[in-house]
Amino acid sequence: MIRGRSSRDRPLYMISVAAELAGMHPQTLRIYERKELIQPKRSAGNTRLYSDADIERLRLIQQLTQEEGINLAGVERIMELQNELDRMRVEIERWRDHAEEMQHRLAREVESVRREYRAEIVVVQPGGLMRREPGEGR
Repeated sequence: MIRGRSSRDRPLYMISVAAELAGMHPQTLRIYERKELIQPKRSAGNTRLYSDADIERLRLIQQLTQEEGINLAGVERIMELQNELDRMRVEIERWRDHAEEMQHRLAREVESVRREYRAEIVVVQPGGLMRREPGEGR
C-alpha cells in the first residue's frame, strides 16, 4: 500500500527467519530481491530485514507460483497491477474527499445567496406601493 508506514512495514526479521516464516529457502528470497519482487530494508550493517508485510508478499508470490502456476514475470506484472490499483484507490479517496468538501462549500454558498436574496424581496402592491416581505431583511 501507499499509505504511511504501519507496524506491518517495520523491518523485523533477518533473512533466515523471514525464509522460514514464508516457507522458502533464503536463496529464493535473494532471487526475488534481485528480480525486485521484494525490497527488504537494510540494517546499518547492510543485513536484510523483512517486515510482516514482506512476509505476506512472499507468501503471495509462493501461492501464485506454486498453486496458480504463474511464472515470475507474471507475478511481477500482477504485483505492478496491484500497486497501481492501490495507488488508484488512494487517488479515488482523495478525489472523494475533495468532492465532499466542494459539495459542502457549494451548499454554504447557495444558502448565503438565498439569505441575501430573501433580504432583497419586495412586493409590489396595487397602486405601485412597494414593501419588504414581513420577517425578511438584513
